[in-house]
Amino acid sequence: MTWRSAFHRRNSERAVYRVTDRLHQGRAVQVPADRIVATVSAWLAELGVDSPLVEEFAQAVNRGDWPLAHHIADLLSVEITKAA
Repeated sequence: MTWRSAFHRRNSERAVYRVTDRLHQGRAVQVPADRIVATVSAWLAELGVDSPLVEEFAQAVNRGDWPLAHHIADLLSVEITKAA
């Protein structure tokens, strides 16, 4: 791991994100990076769905790969932004 990727990973792990469930109007939470998988997985479980894309989604967010993160978010029917 390079120092840049280590620095980015450390900063993204401390970051807080706003995750919005597009299938349930008004459902949005602010969570740290390490809670993205649990949050989105719980929402999908309510619909009887389990997806390996949730892990890939969280990894893309942690890497700062926003084009991929937003693409996967669309597939999972969620939105994500960095919370202020």
